[in-house]
Amino acid sequence: MSYAEKELIKKLAKNPNIKTAEDAQNAIKSLFGGLIQQMLEAEMEEYLGYSKYDYTNKNTTNSRNGKSKKTVKSDLGLFDLDIPRDREGSFEPQIVKKHQTDYLD
Repeated sequence: MSYAEKELIKKLAKNPNIKTAEDAQNAIKSLFGGLIQQMLEAEMEEYLGYSKYDYTNKNTTNSRNGKSKKTVKSDLGLFDLDIPRDREGSFEPQIVKKHQTDYLD
């Protein structure tokens, strides 16, 4: 286990809202969903070639066009994601593919 993982576990253990195993599982579920969401945002940034609000490095006619909601099933249960969209409709996320609702597919 890495140092960062150990520190994250320590922070979670100190959380006063985590009192039961179910609370811990919900916290892990929330972290997992947040991680997948950040990975989707990074995919969009890589795809477009510029960071959000970094218009000085924008070398494309394509741009972000909001997000669509998706509920995905995993070992941790159901969680909601906001899937980024682009204007041209050509962005194909890889971490959670289009039409994928089961994260274990």
